[in-house]
Parts: sequence; C-alpha cells; structure tokens
Amino acid sequence: MKWHVHSERRIYESPWVNLALTTVEPPGAEPFEHHVIRAPGPAAGCVITRGLRNQQEVLLIFRHRFITDTWGWEIPAGGVDTGETPSNGAIREALEETGWRPTADPTPIIVFHPSNGLSDQTFHIFHCAGAEHVGDPTDLTEASRVEWRPVHDVVESIRAGDITDGLSLTALTSAITLGILHVQS
Repeated sequence: MKWHVHSERRIYESPWVNLALTTVEPPGAEPFEHHVIRAPGPAAGCVITRGLRNQQEVLLIFRHRFITDTWGWEIPAGGVDTGETPSNGAIREALEETGWRPTADPTPIIVFHPSNGLSDQTFHIFHCAGAEHVGDPTDLTEASRVEWRPVHDVVESIRAGDITDGLSLTALTSAITLGILHVQS
C-alpha cells in the first residue's frame, strides 16, 4: 500500500524550513495535493546523565518557546550542521546550550519522525553518560536555567506537564523504557 508521488513543487524555501505542495496517489484512490513541510536537515539531542543508578541525574535546560508561549524543561538539542554527524551535532548543541561537554561517546537511543504525516523532519537522540563543565553556555538565547535534575524529578515534571516538548518527551521516555534512566520506586 505504498503511495505514489506524482510531483512536488516548492511553495516556500528558507534555511530553516521548506513548504511543498505534493501531488500523491494512495493505492486505489484518486491523486490529490498534500502540503509537506521539508526540513533542510536532521536534528539531534542528548540525554546526558551523571551519577550512579540510585542517584542518577539528567542535564536539562529550562526555556521559553514563543510559538506556543510556554515554559518547560528540555534536553539540549538542535539542528545538525552540514557535514556534521548527528552524534557530533548532539554534542555541539549540548555544549553550546549548557556549557557542559559530554565526556562519553554518544550511544544512539532512538531515531524518529515527530510528525510523519506532515513533515520529513528526523530526530536523532543519543545518551551520554557523564559531562564536564567547561564554562557558561555560548548560546545565551537557548535557556533561562541549566540544571542537573534527579530522574525522579524528571518523571514528576513529565507527570506535571512541565516537559511538553515532543523531542524531549520522546527522548526521556525512550531512555526510561530502555533502562538508560533508572526510575526508583
């Protein structure tokens, strides 16, 4: 049941996002036009942890998102630069946004498409066990606060609706499900 793409034309292009009108044909149906958001490249983020299993903490940023006019906790993440691997992009973004450099090699957690019915955007999420503080964040527009949060606080923040960013929710819940983040009962 693969859909056939007949054509695509760009309606809008920028370094951040492209909008296309695509003519598609589902099996057994008539062709129709569908709007598609094309991301110029992937994004990557890091679930950065420190501590032992029963005292594990996660590095998070607290920030405002003007589009939804909301405040919340997020993992450090952002776009992958041209020629950069997703894992290197995740490390660079963590350092820029937090001032902490991951010390362990990034381990892949999950790759996902957050809205695959509308967009081709791809997120790569990694785990880094440990980080060293190297100074203040170099991107001062990203976070109001940078904090190491105990895993049980992260879980409570998810329950309380203080973590609503889809990338961060997917990353953190995947890390919990896969046993990377240890939730104490």
